[in-house]
Amino acid sequence: MLFNFRRKHYFWLLAPISCLLAANLWLFSTVSFVSPAYSQTQENLPQEKTVGSIESVASFYGAMPTGVTVSQSGRIFVNFPRWGDKVDYTVAEVKNGETVAYPNAQINIPNSSNSSESFISVQSVVVDPQDRLWILDTGSIEFGPTSYGGPKLIGVDLKTNRIFKKILFPQDVALTTTYLNDIRFDLRRGEAGMAFITDSSSNGANGIIVVDLDAGRSWRKLNDHPSTKAEPNFLPLVEGQPVMNRPPDGPPTPLKIGSDGIVISADGERLFYCPLASRRLYSVSVDALANEELSDEQVAETVVDEGDKGGGSDGLESDAENRVYLTNYEHNVILRRSPDGMYKTIVHDPRVLWPDTLSVADDGYLYFTANQLHRQPQYQQGKDLREKPYSLFRTRIDAEPVLLR
Repeated sequence: MLFNFRRKHYFWLLAPISCLLAANLWLFSTVSFVSPAYSQTQENLPQEKTVGSIESVASFYGAMPTGVTVSQSGRIFVNFPRWGDKVDYTVAEVKNGETVAYPNAQINIPNSSNSSESFISVQSVVVDPQDRLWILDTGSIEFGPTSYGGPKLIGVDLKTNRIFKKILFPQDVALTTTYLNDIRFDLRRGEAGMAFITDSSSNGANGIIVVDLDAGRSWRKLNDHPSTKAEPNFLPLVEGQPVMNRPPDGPPTPLKIGSDGIVISADGERLFYCPLASRRLYSVSVDALANEELSDEQVAETVVDEGDKGGGSDGLESDAENRVYLTNYEHNVILRRSPDGMYKTIVHDPRVLWPDTLSVADDGYLYFTANQLHRQPQYQQGKDLREKPYSLFRTRIDAEPVLLR
């Protein structure tokens, strides 16, 4: 009796344990376990690929740069607009990786009593086909209104490092709202050549400004033409985030930056341009722009919508093979457009954070700045999310610059 009693009770004691073991075996068979070896190979998962190879030319730990240009002898010039950073000099030459005020320190100090005698806030520097440096001064500090003498174009002889030309813009050409952005040259036109400048104003009229370099005369074309304007409600995505004007208090608003990038085709027939707040590329007849007598309506008849370019662009450039290079700030990309309208990616790299200005140099490289423009406080509710340094890169393209001379 004792034996039977114990055996019966052992059965009732062991039965729950058996059920628990069976349940655990079933659970084990339905669960996937990650081995330590597998968990350590997460970096082998597919990732976005880079395209092309870029080299660091210079790093900037102070103010953010926008423009870059390279002379025929290999001298490199950059500029730092006065957008809110501490800017010791707004134009500089890069020497051994360091920046030096150019052509001297004194002229880089804004003269509040006579703005025509100093650099106020330079947005672009370009070496022309005769190897002279041209400096495009917006005359606007922190995008404020301009006055006569502030917006100007200054030519510097690179052999002597002295200013040889200064062109001031009348107030019906450089409006109080005008923001002189980028510039290109055709030295075959007129007595001493012509320059073409984009007005990218975000709070006024946009358009193309034409300059007779000999007479110093200038005029506006395509004034507020739709092709020069920001696309309504344009919403770019940079680093996966929507970019808008975002003040510390108040609602966000769309970007309204108009005609920005500009370049002339190798044959000198077409001028390509694009608003910054747009994904479209346009071109217009250079002959029409250069004819001061033509009305805006007549010039507009020569405008061609060259189509969607796959993202928002800042700077443009061209080479001697009639190809156009485009920054694509939405995708950290540099594109090349062939004469048949086909695009090819020549650079895609996560380090290319807002590619700004492009410059084809005689050494077969394309130079470009990356300045994290979208991380500035005005786009981040007053927070400065930029991380220094800003960069000047180059990539080999084995092409030559356009020399219209």
